[in-house]
Amino acid sequence: MRYKYQAIDGQGQEVSGILTVETERDAIRQLQRRGLTPLSLTPLDAKMQRKLKVAKPRQRDVLVVLHELSTLLESGVSLIEAVESLAHSSHPPFITQNFNEMAKKLRQGTAFSSALKASDFKLPWYIYQLVESGELTGKVAQALRDGVAQLEYDTQVTDDMRNAMIYPIILISSGVLAVLIIFIVVVPRFSSILRNRNADIPWLAKAVLNTGMFLNNNMLLIGGGLVFFVALLIYLLQQPTFRTQLRELVLRLPLVGTWLLESETARWASMLGTLLENRVALMRALELAGQGIMLPSLHAKLNQVTRSVRSGVSLSQALQDNEALTPTGHNLIRVGEKSGELPKMLRSLSKLLEQSGRVRMKRFLLLIEPIAILVIGAVIGVIVTGIILAITSVNQIKW
Repeated sequence: MRYKYQAIDGQGQEVSGILTVETERDAIRQLQRRGLTPLSLTPLDAKMQRKLKVAKPRQRDVLVVLHELSTLLESGVSLIEAVESLAHSSHPPFITQNFNEMAKKLRQGTAFSSALKASDFKLPWYIYQLVESGELTGKVAQALRDGVAQLEYDTQVTDDMRNAMIYPIILISSGVLAVLIIFIVVVPRFSSILRNRNADIPWLAKAVLNTGMFLNNNMLLIGGGLVFFVALLIYLLQQPTFRTQLRELVLRLPLVGTWLLESETARWASMLGTLLENRVALMRALELAGQGIMLPSLHAKLNQVTRSVRSGVSLSQALQDNEALTPTGHNLIRVGEKSGELPKMLRSLSKLLEQSGRVRMKRFLLLIEPIAILVIGAVIGVIVTGIILAITSVNQIKW
């Protein structure tokens, strides 16, 4: 049974949460062991439990609980005790329910990697691969910690890209909105007084005024077209083929393409290093690391690298033959192979590419801001010039 409780802690603060226990008496005892004084205890019916289970937590919540699990295992707590402890924690119900189900499977003799795969967490594939490797080597805690670190890195890269585009999008959207307001609100006021003098005004004034009148007369049509365009764009972005083509198009752009390529290569190097550190065979590690690459051109190169290594060519030579990395990357891989520190060198390469990508991202933001301001300013300037020409033409002002 699951119970929602309200209680008072040792400092007199009111706390609340959900417990998974057999009976109400067990819930009271568990609260007392935590040093809490129960105020109310409400059983959750099956409908409410299903509703809570469906509400999936944020990615950050999953990262936190995986960090906790890694810390417990590194502290010497047995796997079953660590999982059961998290099953009775105050994390969101979705998390505690999944850990409760994993604990049951572990009690039945199921491997932790299998129980984790059967959960509803939907973690990246490499987490399961690393945990499975950790079970074979007896280092589940370290393998899980490496997997969590890789997941944090991937999440950080995605967040950096998303955050980098927020300001340019706001800037461009504000500029477009300002232009539309001028066309829809300001321009029609002058168009009404110029209907009988349409032939006497300059062509730029005509173009500005006619555009404003067109927007006003066809506002519903244009609005419907914009809604259709946004819906079509959302639909296309959900299609893997379109996303692939879009990435390849962005890859050809100056600065942005290099930034995207370095980010993907850094992810590949970090993943490969993590897999090798956890005793995954080189060929298997290359195949798994290549699965996370989203750029088709880079993915094709790395597949060719994998085939070359399978045929007996060294990794550094295969990478160099296929021009998959920068000269610095080829040199680091070569040194790592000779010194037996390939995972460490791959980690170093990942950090170098990550830092380089951040520098390029800052350059991109520094460029896009003035460019957007200049373009928006030029458009508004043309509109204002057209309006002024129309006014001076009406009043027959000659310069």
